[in-house]
Amino acid sequence: MSKFFEIKDLHVEIDGKEIIKGLDLAIDKGEVHAIMGPNGSGKSTLANSLMGHPSYKITSGEVLLNGESILEKTADERAAAGLFLAFQYPHEIPGVTLFNFLRSAVNAIRKRHTGIDADKDKKVAATSLREFSKKLTEKMKVLQIDESFAKRYVNEGFSGGEKKRAEILQLAMLEPQMAVLDETDSGLDIDALRIVSDGVNLHAGPNMGVLVITHYQRLLNYIKPHVVHIMVDGRIVTSGGPELALKLEEQGYDWVREEILE
Repeated sequence: MSKFFEIKDLHVEIDGKEIIKGLDLAIDKGEVHAIMGPNGSGKSTLANSLMGHPSYKITSGEVLLNGESILEKTADERAAAGLFLAFQYPHEIPGVTLFNFLRSAVNAIRKRHTGIDADKDKKVAATSLREFSKKLTEKMKVLQIDESFAKRYVNEGFSGGEKKRAEILQLAMLEPQMAVLDETDSGLDIDALRIVSDGVNLHAGPNMGVLVITHYQRLLNYIKPHVVHIMVDGRIVTSGGPELALKLEEQGYDWVREEILE
């Protein structure tokens, strides 16, 4: 039986070097999956290639969302189809406020689904602006983001924790069907990690699948995975329950190489 998000025999190159070497993965709505692996195993390459980063060349394989291939779609078309990526290192966007950035993103997805351009239809724009402002305020409170941040340029001058909260705020506002979190715990202290995780848990549910990419078990203490996958050298080499992450925390990756790869 097919899942709502499927990766089939995916191969990805960067500058002619193959990084992802035949990866298979299937996630259903309501499921949280985690991918763990040593440095250089291809985890971030997977995340970026799923979202359509032009530096990552998919040479073969399929990626299906709701049974439809997304590989011919541009990054914005993949977002409109319901795919979301939280970056490991969020970029700064000088001159663009967080409020305007999020409103443009929400309106762009709305236009693709309804054909209504909220920036041109004044009646729709007024209603949309009120609804958006109310929703944004509510989501910022949940993520403990001060309302003044909405007026600041995207990620400019933000701490590491603030950047990651802003990423999860995007997730909350866009309400994707499939969320990929690329090392969202990177650079976070315990308090920020808990707040970010609470935000993910609040919006994860029966209508959204989640793929968490991480090095460390500590994130999975807060975002509870249904399935944990271990990725080595561009492939998922074994999968299991949450206990698999605990074993990695205790023993590292040597046992994977000894018991599975040899």
